[in-house]
Amino acid sequence: MKYRIIPVTAFQQNCTLIWCEQTRKAAVVDPGGDLEHIRSVVTEEGVTLEKILLTHAHIDHAGGTAALAEEFALPIEGPHIEDKFWIDALPQQSQMFGFPPANPFTPDRWLDDGDTVTVGEQRLQVIHCPGHTPGHVVFYHPESALALVGDVLFQGSIGRTDFPKGDHGTLIRSIREKLFPLGDDIRFIPGHGPMSTFGAERRSNPFVAER
Repeated sequence: MKYRIIPVTAFQQNCTLIWCEQTRKAAVVDPGGDLEHIRSVVTEEGVTLEKILLTHAHIDHAGGTAALAEEFALPIEGPHIEDKFWIDALPQQSQMFGFPPANPFTPDRWLDDGDTVTVGEQRLQVIHCPGHTPGHVVFYHPESALALVGDVLFQGSIGRTDFPKGDHGTLIRSIREKLFPLGDDIRFIPGHGPMSTFGAERRSNPFVAER
């Protein structure tokens, strides 16, 4: 599976284009905005959009979802249904954070722990990792040793838990019990900032390092 990180919005959120080399079918993960930029990358890579995948429904990750889905007639998969209240609040989120107007939507498929999603011939595992938001999910592709973790974990930090229905203890458990066991060599694309590995964060991240 191939990927390309596309920083979008004033929050420099890591929207990611992932695609299957065999079929050239692709998915946009977390289209928070700047759709013109996303479209240009799709064209540059010569892939065909197949669906939208969402880790969670904060505005910088989901703000462009409804417009992109309508433009390309794309199904939306994710996040977990516990994030429905965030999707319903997208218009208010856009006003609060100074984003372009964002419409709510209903995903074609809510995701749960243990589900799988496909992109072309590639299959990614869905891991429910609440804490930052209650419905946050992570997409894991074992063959690439790659995880797209949204705002659960960052290089040297973790996701905020001071938003409605965030929970610090739950987030720590999600990282330690669901992500770190996947293996130290797993690289991850966070929702913001540079990539890292679970091993590097397990050893040195001040919020979740083993002591």
